[in-house]
Amino acid sequence: MKKILIALFTTMLLFSDTANAFKPKRAYYQITVYHIANASQMAVVDQYLQNALIPALHRAGIAKVGVFKPIANDTAADKKIFVFIPYKSIDQIDKTDIAIWKDQQHLKDGAAYIDAPYNQTPFVRKEAILLKAYEMMPDFAAPKITGTAAERVYELRSYEGPTEKMYRKKVEMFNAGGEVALFIRLNFNAIFYGEVLAGARMPNLMYMTSFNNMDDRNAHWKTFSADPEWKTLSGMAEYKNTVQRNETILCHATEYSEL
Repeated sequence: MKKILIALFTTMLLFSDTANAFKPKRAYYQITVYHIANASQMAVVDQYLQNALIPALHRAGIAKVGVFKPIANDTAADKKIFVFIPYKSIDQIDKTDIAIWKDQQHLKDGAAYIDAPYNQTPFVRKEAILLKAYEMMPDFAAPKITGTAAERVYELRSYEGPTEKMYRKKVEMFNAGGEVALFIRLNFNAIFYGEVLAGARMPNLMYMTSFNNMDDRNAHWKTFSADPEWKTLSGMAEYKNTVQRNETILCHATEYSEL
């Protein structure tokens, strides 16, 4: 009997290892946030991103980069640019950073930004958010939407949990709970879902969905809120009070964004 139990346990371990081996590897994402004071700074950063950084990232092995600006930028004192960079592994983040700063073409093309004097800085401040992709969407996806860059709407959401435990329940709600599957069924064209590993506000998760235009966005959320599956899921006691603060930022992609 003892030998049989050992053999059964060994088989279970092998099965578990095999199953894990076939699980898709989860991507890592970096969202760089530029804080901009005026049109002059905005122009310098746009030129740098389009003509220097994105080409350098391509040379370093990054296929697509998304660049987004909040629709509210026009009236905001703190204007922002969000740069979304997807990585296949956490090691690739460090390797890419080393590569682009050794890239002479990058240094040349980005000279106006890189060599800016201390009293003519191209931004007020910048920050970086590091995320790990969800199990139910282990890599980013290019959106399948129509319309011009000025019409398309990208919705960046940030859900801050009151505690680490409750935050993890919200992540579970997206994955095993079925919220990601619901977004897929209702065609929200998500670009990514991610658990925030490092950032200014934690515990936190972030995701971005995309729409043809603002009317399309509003119609999607109206359908979502009325969906019976969502009503059941959001009414479950285990998922109550798992979000303390929800920040929603509606954006347009820049003309040179690749997503």
